[in-house]
Amino acid sequence: MTFLLDHDTPDDIEYSLRALGHETIHVRDALSKDAEDEAILGHAYARRWVVITCNRDDYLALARSHPHAGMILLIRRRTRVAERAALVQLLDKAGESGIANNINFA
Repeated sequence: MTFLLDHDTPDDIEYSLRALGHETIHVRDALSKDAEDEAILGHAYARRWVVITCNRDDYLALARSHPHAGMILLIRRRTRVAERAALVQLLDKAGESGIANNINFA
């Protein structure tokens, strides 16, 4: 799968995803640094990329009115290790079919 990492997603999430064989793209590399959430979601949807973000409220609101290829709302935890572990566990349990076109929390 290909994941688009939102501005607020910790960079070290990328390492875990790549270790699992996924492709990652940072918003800062795909769009302008001031790209709004709606543009980010649309860009990802057009390419069938799953968005990973910590911006839960804004993306949940957008998902009500905008199509998406899937999103993972990353919950901030005490440590980055715990965040990565939650993400890996979600990917293990849900698999690609559970991630694509769905909203998941990790």
